Amino acid sequence: MSAEWPEVRLEDITSILGDGLHGTPVYDPFGDYYFINGNNLRNGKIEVDDKTKRVSKEEYLKYRKNLNDRTILVSINGTIGNVGLYDNEKVILGKSACYFNVREGVDKQFVRYVITGSKFQDYIHSLATGSTIKNVSLKLMRNFTFRLPPIDIQKDISKVLEDLDNKIELNRQINQTLEQIAQTIFKSWFVDFEPVKAKIEAKAAGRDPERAAMCAISGKLEPELDQLHPEQYQQLAATAALFPDELVESELGLIPEGWEVQALGSVCQVINGRAYKNSEFKDTGTPIVRIQNLSSGGKTVYSDIELPEEKIINKEDLIYAWSATFGPHIWRGPRSIYHYHIWKLVPDLGVVDKYYLFNYLSKITELMKNSGTGSIFTHLTKSMMESQKILVPPTHLKDFLSKRFHLIYGQISSNIWEADTLASLRDTLLPKLLSGELATTVDDSLSIEQGRAI
Repeated sequence: MSAEWPEVRLEDITSILGDGLHGTPVYDPFGDYYFINGNNLRNGKIEVDDKTKRVSKEEYLKYRKNLNDRTILVSINGTIGNVGLYDNEKVILGKSACYFNVREGVDKQFVRYVITGSKFQDYIHSLATGSTIKNVSLKLMRNFTFRLPPIDIQKDISKVLEDLDNKIELNRQINQTLEQIAQTIFKSWFVDFEPVKAKIEAKAAGRDPERAAMCAISGKLEPELDQLHPEQYQQLAATAALFPDELVESELGLIPEGWEVQALGSVCQVINGRAYKNSEFKDTGTPIVRIQNLSSGGKTVYSDIELPEEKIINKEDLIYAWSATFGPHIWRGPRSIYHYHIWKLVPDLGVVDKYYLFNYLSKITELMKNSGTGSIFTHLTKSMMESQKILVPPTHLKDFLSKRFHLIYGQISSNIWEADTLASLRDTLLPKLLSGELATTVDDSLSIEQGRAI
């Protein structure tokens, strides 16, 4: 079928194709506009953060490009091949961001998938210039060729792929909400001690401490408690009863009565990873998790060395990056070996839950980082880690929290697994659809369930 589709150049189906500013604008930390480059193109979008430079409206008006609802952006310098759709963001472009506007009569989403496909990605990566910093010229962009089906088939193809991407994005948004719920619970109960403080204040004012704690836990006003279903009310009352009504002095300051402060090393094993030489990296075998695999998704390397189980991480294991990129992670990849700059943390489950420990370490990571050593990259020592003071709640509260957190983080892991499966399906379908090998029509479009069988 694809042999019947005309071959076109990218230049043929775009009204303009250019790049951003070859220079540096005047930055304004209070500006309403952002100066972006190719590294701001992530997950099909323009993404900015606290590190993204800002500019004033005057600089924006001086350097703005003709971006509109037909614009697709591609990173062409340094990190090449990232794709993002323009969505009316207030931005000016740097030279590593190429932009082009898709002509009317051509489906923008179809072109987006052409650009994310392996044919285009292989094309720019193989022909990019520069030994250290790769660069893709605008001429190279304009000359890329591909087959363009009729508009109805373009839309059918992009609809199949968009359905998959939308489900992946929905899972990501659900996980963000679940993570926020877990963080909110942890902060309220184990950082701010809101249920305990509510009991203390209510007792001092002659009100019912238990109902005050129920309000702190649920976020409801006291009259609203009586509107709850009896079973919900009893569950909330049982949760409130888990908290004491006193704060006592400790080496971490005031903490709830009956809770303890313990060194991390007394409630959790801290196990070093193995230091590998580059010469030991293989193309097959057991994956090795390195620092870059936790942050930027760097290239995966492998090992054929047999190691004891304590040097292996499995799904849902708790690990901690202790150099350069700091912080705890719940591992959700395949059974792997972990590199030297990562610790495997094995909590004593009779004392502390791994998800509790994950949230606690997330809270104190910045303080830990400030106490680290190293002239180039800050790092922690195992003894520093083991000596960190951890607030340990009593068993009855630990068990209750464990059940709730396992439900939340279990759903997060399930959503990630489904998103990874859908992404793999999308990546399998993409070249087949773009080449015409796999047909889809307006009346009989390919469903996700049909695609699973491909």
